[in-house]
Amino acid sequence: MSARSLSFGALVALLLMWLAPPALAHKVVMSAWALGEEIEGEVGFSSGEMAAPGTEVDILGPDGERFGTVAVDDEGLFRFRPRQAVPHTFRANLGAGHLAETTLAVDELPPITAPASVSAEAAPSAAAPPSALTPEALQALIATAVQREIRPLRRELTRLRNSQRLHDILGGLGYIAGIFGLLFFVYARRR
Repeated sequence: MSARSLSFGALVALLLMWLAPPALAHKVVMSAWALGEEIEGEVGFSSGEMAAPGTEVDILGPDGERFGTVAVDDEGLFRFRPRQAVPHTFRANLGAGHLAETTLAVDELPPITAPASVSAEAAPSAAAPPSALTPEALQALIATAVQREIRPLRRELTRLRNSQRLHDILGGLGYIAGIFGLLFFVYARRR
């Protein structure tokens, strides 16, 4: 074997390593939003699989002060009622090194209310006629319904954004084939 063919082989190997895509695994995704007087959030994987029920989510303040811990429900959702108008950081450990974190800024928080219990007369009942609802209660009901309807769309969008599509893979293979063709052409011309 000549030194020239060794250097060509080394060049091809180096080029292949340089062009190799990074190894991709599923990512952990977490998001939180205001819903009524609570913060609702979801945690799961980019594949669309949600966190296991009972997974703990820690709620921290800006200085690392622990505000509390909530558990994820069967749908991968968690809820928390904030008591202070400060940024809230949510952290979850899904095991095997999968850590998720998201922060809600002060302007994204729901209105902070005292944790006093609401009397039965003050809370609008589900059986109350629509004309008895206040504009604020109606707005809260609409916000809850919209959030419930867009939740599956948000999950699907996250799953699609984080998945590799067939045309991405075929495009990468096309680049590799093109580079090999160019290298073989240059190599043949030198002979």
